[in-house]
Amino acid sequence: MEKLPLARTFMLQTMLLGALVNAELHPTDLAVLKDLHNSLRDMPGSSFFSTWKFQLDPCHFFTGVVCDSIQGWTRVTALNLGTGYAGAPGLAGELSPSLGSLEFLKQLTIAPGTVAGGIPSSLGQLSQLQFLGISQNRLSGPIPESFGSLINLQFLDLSKNMLTGSIPKVLGALPSLIAVTISENSLSGSMPSFSGRIAHLDLGRNGLSGSLPPLSLSLQYLSLQRNNLGGGLSSLVLLQSLTYVDLSFNQFTGSVPKEVLQIKLSALHLQRNRLSGTISPNGPVQIKTIDLSYNRFSGGLSPFLATAQILYLNNNHLSGTVPLRFLDSLLSANLQILYLQHNYLTGFEVHSDVSLPTPSSLCIQYNCMVPPTQSACPLKSGRQVSRPSYQCIHS
Repeated sequence: MEKLPLARTFMLQTMLLGALVNAELHPTDLAVLKDLHNSLRDMPGSSFFSTWKFQLDPCHFFTGVVCDSIQGWTRVTALNLGTGYAGAPGLAGELSPSLGSLEFLKQLTIAPGTVAGGIPSSLGQLSQLQFLGISQNRLSGPIPESFGSLINLQFLDLSKNMLTGSIPKVLGALPSLIAVTISENSLSGSMPSFSGRIAHLDLGRNGLSGSLPPLSLSLQYLSLQRNNLGGGLSSLVLLQSLTYVDLSFNQFTGSVPKEVLQIKLSALHLQRNRLSGTISPNGPVQIKTIDLSYNRFSGGLSPFLATAQILYLNNNHLSGTVPLRFLDSLLSANLQILYLQHNYLTGFEVHSDVSLPTPSSLCIQYNCMVPPTQSACPLKSGRQVSRPSYQCIHS
């Protein structure tokens, strides 16, 4: 009866002995892991580094370390630093420049925490790197120009940090990039022309300026909200693969190209710009959510817009009567939200005994008419029901 426990003890001792002294891990990679352990630390409540005991083999016992056998050595190919659990404390400290010596590293992620300091330019030496994700930390300084050497990089996420300076033009030319998210930093300067295979681009909530550059025809997701970008939107016309666009809270001018309004999008957010002219799609739109509010659009309402599900056209200079097609869409609940307040509209034909379906919401106050009783507006629309008559004479 005693042989089974003894056998198990012997097997455990054998496994531990085989894992001691890191006999197979390349000495360069081992040195980098030691540097990381010295330069990063657990925040209070985190225990990520509790498994990093260097008398054992990092590839078998260290949390977040993945290795492969390459050229007769065991090499580190992935580092996932921090637990990554929602709300869990992350890591503190700074990134060690020695990270650039992990020549076979394909993935580097750091969970949300307070990792600060600059991004080491040595990361540009990681020619095998495919995924780099260090979001929701306190990285500062510029994005290194050396990133132009990351020819295999596919996914880059540096969002929610404190990065400054401009986005290197070489970043936009990387041939393997599929997704770039560098939102919520303090980046400035002009926006590079992202080409190649890129499908997802999020540079929102920075301080970028200038006009829209040419972009990859494969682009599907584009978010540049809350920057200082301006100029026209003509460069969007060729991007027929787009499924989501958010250019809100910028300084774009001119009209919305008709071709853009015909792209099949889940959402088109252009609110709070300086756009003007008429909104004139060539046919029924296939965009689910359209927000063109707080601009300078004028002219009448196109009935082709009534095929949207959510439509914000408030706070513009629209005039004329509302086409009956909008009422039909509201009554059928195909159009669920229609906000037309703060324009110069003069009529909306709807009988007082008609009730809108529960999902539908209509706001049409502060126009050049008395709004129908079905109009229910948010509090921020104000208390005035109609415009003063002297404003409507010159509308």
